[in-house]
Amino acid sequence: MPFPQLQYLGSTRSSLKPDHLLHTPDTFVRTPLPGAVGVDYIVHVAPRLGARFTQMTAEFAAQGILGPAPAQRFLYVLEGSLELKADGRTSTIVPGGYAFLPQGQEHTVRALTASRAAVIEKPNEPLRDGEAVPKLVVGYEADVAVVALGGDEGLRVRSLMPDGPAYDFAVNTMTYDPGAALSMVEIHIMEHGLLMLEGCGIYKLGDCWYPVEAGDFIWMGPYCPQWFGALGKTPAKYLIYKDWRRHPLGA
Repeated sequence: MPFPQLQYLGSTRSSLKPDHLLHTPDTFVRTPLPGAVGVDYIVHVAPRLGARFTQMTAEFAAQGILGPAPAQRFLYVLEGSLELKADGRTSTIVPGGYAFLPQGQEHTVRALTASRAAVIEKPNEPLRDGEAVPKLVVGYEADVAVVALGGDEGLRVRSLMPDGPAYDFAVNTMTYDPGAALSMVEIHIMEHGLLMLEGCGIYKLGDCWYPVEAGDFIWMGPYCPQWFGALGKTPAKYLIYKDWRRHPLGA
């Protein structure tokens, strides 16, 4: 008797190429990390793949505690509720809320309920003059001003990180109305980590075309050709990281 659904064995939308990765939920593997209690991590991308940052999804049991950060840390809450203690204050962060912790900032993150959060960590690249120093940030996405990308009201950007010489990476949300698309294929020195939050669409990465949907993760290496267009009847939205504001020679 043939195995049921035999034709699906070994099939996945996930794809790894030299300059990009599409990581879909059917291939996620959970792992513990040092210092964390009651937290499983899905490590989407890390330096072992050639990235200069790490992006993970942290899945908390109630009262789970995040481990220490070896670098700058950015958190974006996807589900549940997290309590952040840092710099002498306590903040409750709910879905759509986020925090940036500078490298070396002592802090604790505890889940008040079962929760999920996107976690981005990147070693700080300080400026030589030492005058611009990054600061702790706690915010809520809905409070951030919306900017129409290139004047297109169907493609809206919210910048979650401060923009200034102290900050060497940016994290934005981008929301596309159905049918909206980037106006050009982009090729640039920055690398990206992208987590699909809502909706679906088509991503061009290098010479490949991929259907993507909420829950998917994409890494784009430097100079990877990239383009996105939204499909379906509801908006598509993603959280996107890029390195920023540093000279290519490290000067």
